[in-house]
Amino acid sequence: MEVQVAPLRAWDDFFPGSDRFALPDLKDISKWNNRVVSNLLYYQTNYLMVAAALVSIVGFLSPLNMLIGGTVVVLVFLGFVWMSHNKDVLRKLKKQYPTTFVLAIMLSSYFLISYLGDVMVFMFGITLPLLLMFVHASLRLRNIQNKLQNKMEGIGLKKTPMGFILDALEQQEDSINKLADYISKVKE
Repeated sequence: MEVQVAPLRAWDDFFPGSDRFALPDLKDISKWNNRVVSNLLYYQTNYLMVAAALVSIVGFLSPLNMLIGGTVVVLVFLGFVWMSHNKDVLRKLKKQYPTTFVLAIMLSSYFLISYLGDVMVFMFGITLPLLLMFVHASLRLRNIQNKLQNKMEGIGLKKTPMGFILDALEQQEDSINKLADYISKVKE
């Protein structure tokens, strides 16, 4: 399957006035998770642009430490994903508590980077872009085009880089199962 890059969304859609932002329902974690996943898929190119700008600034100021920090985070992420595919306990943790899983990756990366290099590079070059993405994805209300685009991603009509990352975190299987149930009900 060919990987496709999602289009860059208009900045006034990405960051409009306060009318398109709202606090998530903290009592319904599933709904909040669905909002985050949908927004991560829909605005992934915008998030990439913001992250690239922050990484570029930090990388310009401290290139070696940024390279070390990025390498450590990627290796820790791959290690956690590999372990979660081979250990049922980690798989259940990743599936039920994706935020905890990502925090475990970030904390592990933080301790390794503090041992190897500059922690401030980690904080501003890696953690800040991820935090900004999570906050925006949590607060941004979805629109019709966002929902339609995510359905296309969910049924495999389109595969994007964020889709691969969310698949590795096992955050799209529920959407696919719900869509398959819906299609089977429509056929009946």
